[in-house]
Amino acid sequence: MMDAGRHPNITLLTYSEVEEVSGYVGNFTVRIRKRARSVKEDLCTGCGTCEEKCPKKVTDEVFEVGLGKRKAIYRPFAQAIPNIPAIDRESCLFFTKGRCKLCEKVCPTGAIDYTQEDENLEVQVGNIILATGYDVFDARRISAYGYGRYPNVFTSLEVERMLSGAGPTSGRILLRDGEGEPKSVAIIHCVGSRDENYHPYCSKVCCMYSLKLAHLVHGKTGARVYQCYIDMRSGGKAYEEFYKRLQEEGVVFINGRPSEILAEDGKLAVYVEDRALGRQMRLLVDMVILSVGLEPRHDAHEVARMFGISTDADGWFKEKHPKLDPVATMTEGVFIAGCAQGPKDIPDSVAQGAAAAARVLTIIQQGEVEVEAATAVVDEMMCVGCGLCIQTCPYTAIEYLEERKVAHVVEVLCKGCGTCAGACPSKAIALRHFTDRQLISEMMGAIYAMRTELRNTQYATRGA
Repeated sequence: MMDAGRHPNITLLTYSEVEEVSGYVGNFTVRIRKRARSVKEDLCTGCGTCEEKCPKKVTDEVFEVGLGKRKAIYRPFAQAIPNIPAIDRESCLFFTKGRCKLCEKVCPTGAIDYTQEDENLEVQVGNIILATGYDVFDARRISAYGYGRYPNVFTSLEVERMLSGAGPTSGRILLRDGEGEPKSVAIIHCVGSRDENYHPYCSKVCCMYSLKLAHLVHGKTGARVYQCYIDMRSGGKAYEEFYKRLQEEGVVFINGRPSEILAEDGKLAVYVEDRALGRQMRLLVDMVILSVGLEPRHDAHEVARMFGISTDADGWFKEKHPKLDPVATMTEGVFIAGCAQGPKDIPDSVAQGAAAAARVLTIIQQGEVEVEAATAVVDEMMCVGCGLCIQTCPYTAIEYLEERKVAHVVEVLCKGCGTCAGACPSKAIALRHFTDRQLISEMMGAIYAMRTELRNTQYATRGA
């Protein structure tokens, strides 16, 4: 990230979001809203004095997943690029109560600016790569597991933060009440995934990060660790070997999905059926870790509409072809990478990101873009300007010309699917090389050929 921030040909726009996209491959216009940090980027040196002196602390629900606190002026994480803080206006004492201004007083460069407002930027780009990532499944939706009700039921992300040396517990695994380290831990796989009630697909990463958590928790606490799983999917380089290593370390693997978790005698009782043994089990543990699955971003459908692409039945961005072209979309010039396309681990995300970048470089080096030959064309003399074709076009390739009150096809976006031609009530749209007259001629020629062949067959039969 630091290399990208220092590269002369890369502009990082953090704390920003895309609001509108128009145009086509090689000629996209993107409108971006850069949110006000209340900190002047050209003056801030990232010294951290403002964060240190700020008196207001709030719970960090994003990076620290609710386990730690941050100041009202903060950086999202320690290695953020650019290394510039932002003021949380909903928490800052100046914006909520009109007093304080301590960060402005202690800033050595005068970078604090409470009057700063959002800035609208408009950029011209040739290609777009979407790498919007994923959301984690909200474990509260499965009430039987007690997350949010029982204090010592954690999600995998919460335990990840505890394992970090820079995390809220300085790398120690502690119970929620702070009474010490757990002596026994149960890790439940596939929470929210491979479940017809929530997400039927496999999240792909849960098995391996559950094994990693078991290894680290056991190493730090010496606790007895139970793993409740459906199927152990350890497909990857050295993954199966790591699975066997956990078995040798003494981790207990139970082939079954727990039905419920209850609080009993100050502990957590996990009820599960071991399919391998064919019997019910009741595990009394101090801590339960829920391995939450991955799900599409909450705004995936809105983003897809904005960029002119589609989503699949599960909500992930839809690729052009799942095997032959997994990084391209049906909209020319828009590519996808990482978990925006579907659940995947870090190596697969890195590989797909490199592939998407290579595809963009290929288009840049070509200098020109080949368009589809069989595109739609509008007969303006017949078009009544009803706009039905604009609504039905799946590639947003048709625009309305206000001055002439007719529809117009942007050929570089058109894929020749024929949807608009079939929907047009006035028959003003046709496909090049596939006009109605040409199709009728082809059908009549095929009928004539069939009749001729049938007649010849009848003559040959009579002659015999």
